[in-house]
Amino acid sequence: MRVIYTSIFYVLLPFVLLRLLWRSIASPAYTKRWAERFGFFPLLTTTKRVVWLHTVSVGEFLAALPLIRRLQSDDRLQLVITTTTPTGSERVRATLGDSVVHVYAPYDLPDVLMRFFARINPSLYLVMETELWPNTLALCAQRNIPTLLINGRLSEKSARGYARFGALTKPMLQNLSRAAIQNPTDAARFVALGLPNDHVIVTGNIKFDLSLNDDLRAQAATLKTQLSNNGQRLVLIAASTHQGEDEIILDAFAQVRASSFESVRTAVLVLVPRHPERFERVGQLCASRGFTTTKRSERSWNNQSDILLGNTMGELMLMFGASDIAFVGGSLVPNGGHNFIEPAAWGLPLVSGEHLFNFAEVARLLMDAGALTTVNSAQALADEFIRLLGDESARMESGAAALQVAVDNRGALDKTLLVIADYLK
Repeated sequence: MRVIYTSIFYVLLPFVLLRLLWRSIASPAYTKRWAERFGFFPLLTTTKRVVWLHTVSVGEFLAALPLIRRLQSDDRLQLVITTTTPTGSERVRATLGDSVVHVYAPYDLPDVLMRFFARINPSLYLVMETELWPNTLALCAQRNIPTLLINGRLSEKSARGYARFGALTKPMLQNLSRAAIQNPTDAARFVALGLPNDHVIVTGNIKFDLSLNDDLRAQAATLKTQLSNNGQRLVLIAASTHQGEDEIILDAFAQVRASSFESVRTAVLVLVPRHPERFERVGQLCASRGFTTTKRSERSWNNQSDILLGNTMGELMLMFGASDIAFVGGSLVPNGGHNFIEPAAWGLPLVSGEHLFNFAEVARLLMDAGALTTVNSAQALADEFIRLLGDESARMESGAAALQVAVDNRGALDKTLLVIADYLK
C-alpha cells in the first residue's frame, strides 16, 4: 500500500490538534513536547545501526524492558524508543536515561513520518503488541526497512474493529515483515485479517520473562513489614484501577473492614489508579468514604491508616511484592483488563472483574490453574476478599498456582530475540 497522499495531512491536522488539546485537559503533561509528535527534534548522528522500538505506554515499555536490555548488549546497535503517552515517556527516561534515544512517536501522517525517518534513519522497526499504523508500515516498506510486530496480541473485539476497515487493514498487515505473536488463537485472527501465514511465528508472551531481582525483593519485604505492622495485618492490592472501579473496590473493602474476624477486618488496602491524573480524585474518594489514607509519595506509613494510595510511578511491582492478595483492574469496567503476570510472579492469589478481552489467554491459563477468580459486583468482590483473607491455605494454594503458571510460560523472550536476530545479520 502506498503512503496516503500528503494533502490528507492538512485535512487531518486540525483533528489531530483537537485530540491533543482534549487529552491535555485531563493530563497537562500532554501540553509538553508537542513538536516531537510532529517529527521535530534533533538529528540523530551515529555510526551504529538504528533500531526503532515503539512502546505505547508504561505497560508495553515495562514488558519490553528485558528485550531492550538484551538489545543494548549489542554494541552495533543504537536504540530509539518512542512512546505515545507522557507516563510511558517518564518511565523510559527514569529507567534508561541517556542510554537510549527517546522521543514521542510521530503521528501517522506522511509529512510527519518523513521528518521522523530523516532524523533517525532506522534500519529496523519493532512495535509492541497491537500499535500498528498504516502509513508507518507503508513508508517502512517503501524504504526497505524490516518491520516486526513483537509480543503481538489481538482480542476478538479488536479483530472485529479491524475487520470493519478491511481495505485498509489487509495491506497494512501485508507490510509487516514478521509477526511474533503470543498464542495460536491471536495468530489465527491476524491471518484472517490478511497477515500472510508465512509471516507469523507464535513465540509466547514475553511478559512472562520478567525477573524479580534481589534489590526489588528486599524493598518489597521492607514495605510489607511496614504495611502489615510486622505481619499483624494482611495486605490487599487493587492495581491499575479505572474510573468506575474505585467505588466498587471501596464498597467491597468496607465490607471487609466490617467483618467479625480479626484477620479480615484488620486488612490494609493498597489502591493504585491506572492514570496519574486520577490520583488526587481517588484520594478524595477514599477520604469521603471515611477511610484514613496515606499517600505513597509521602514515603511514610501510619499503622492506623486503612489505605495506601499508590500515587507514584514505576512502583507497582514493588507494591505487588508487599501484598498478600491482588485485584487487577480495568476488568470491572469494559476496559479489557491489565497484566496478571506481575502479581503472578510474586505468587499472589488473583481476583479480577469479568472484562478480560485484552488478556484472555493469560486469564484462561490462570483460571484453569485455580489461581484467578473473577467477580462482577462489590458484593462478590468482598466475598472473595473475605474468603482469601480468612483462609491461609487457600491463599497459599492459589498463589502457588499463579507462580507456577508464570514459571511454566517463560521462554518467549529468547524466541523473540532469535526472530529479531534474523534481521540484524
